[in-house]
Order: sequence, then structure tokens, then C-alpha cells
Amino acid sequence: MSLLDSVHGSYIHTRRVRVLSDLLVQSVPPDCSVLDIGCGDGLLAADLAARRQDIKVCGADVLVRPSAAIPVRKIDGQQLPWENKSIDVAMFIDVLHHCDDATALLREAKRVARQAIIIKDHNLTGLLAHSRLSLMDWVGNARHGVSLRCRYFTEEEWAEIFTRLSLRIEHISSDFTLYPWPLEWICGGRLHFMALLRSGGS
Repeated sequence: MSLLDSVHGSYIHTRRVRVLSDLLVQSVPPDCSVLDIGCGDGLLAADLAARRQDIKVCGADVLVRPSAAIPVRKIDGQQLPWENKSIDVAMFIDVLHHCDDATALLREAKRVARQAIIIKDHNLTGLLAHSRLSLMDWVGNARHGVSLRCRYFTEEEWAEIFTRLSLRIEHISSDFTLYPWPLEWICGGRLHFMALLRSGGS
């Protein structure tokens, strides 16, 4: 294990999984199937499944890690090989800013999800926001071969995307602390949000 893996894993990733799992435990509807799109190592989804034994979780990713903590199906990053309305909840945890076309992949998630879509992603807001977010992405993902497209959206751009896809925001929050101090002061706050979306149309 490299020094970066060790430091990031113990200082950042473990806390991030715990904080996001706390949020998802409260957000995911009861007795449902969850598809974690872009699940990475699967640790977050596995922790969620362990804490919410009423749900069933599987993963999808363009890069399937042999050591993933959940079953993962390989996808091409553009289309989802699931039937219409065949799962209850689709979630994207820090995934959409890596996509060539975030709107198209969200449309696919809307097609396959019966109940809801959960998104944790970034807001392009504040001083040097793009530089700070790009650095976070590089530290967390580059060594795993993840494509770093760094296509971040403002709050207004996210709202436009959701409106275009007839997705209604049921709940959205930036009121969580992902990182230990002093990293939270640099990399946290309104740069992050989690939203629960429901279909508002066909």
C-alpha cells in the first residue's frame, strides 16, 4: 500500500464512508433495491446494506475492482443494462462529474429506477472552487484509474438538469461535514450536496 493510500484511507476515506452512510441510512426508502452506480470499492454501499438490512444493494461501474465489497456489474458509462423500472433506487455518489454526459446517465437512471434517485455530488461555488474540487478528485481517484473529467456544475446548472429531466427535488442538503479539520475548511461546506429526487414526469 502506498503512503497516499494509507493516509487517504485512514484520514479521509473511512470518515467519508461513515458520514455518507449516515445520510443514506436516513434517505433510502424502506424495503427496496438499490443500484449504486459508480460504486468504486463498494465500501459505502456495503456499509449501507449492513445498517439497513431491509434493502438489497448491488453496484455498477466502468472499472470493476476485484476487491469490491459488493457485487458489481460492468457498464459502459452511458447506458445501464437494466430493464425499465427494474430497481427501486439508483444512486450516484460523487460520480456524475466524471461523466461525458451527466444528463444522459441521469436519464438512464430515471428509466431504471421506480422510486427515487439519490445524488451526492459537488457544487461549483466559492473561491477557486474548480481547483479545489479537481485536487480532491485527483487525490481520491487518480491512482485507481478513474477518468478525471472534472465537469462540475453550479447549483443553477444542477437545477436546470433536474428540470429538463422532470426530476423533482424532495430533499437536498449541504449540511454535513465530510472531512476532519482543517480539510473541511478547504474542501467541504457548500462544495458538496446530497439530493433525493423523485420523478416528476415521464
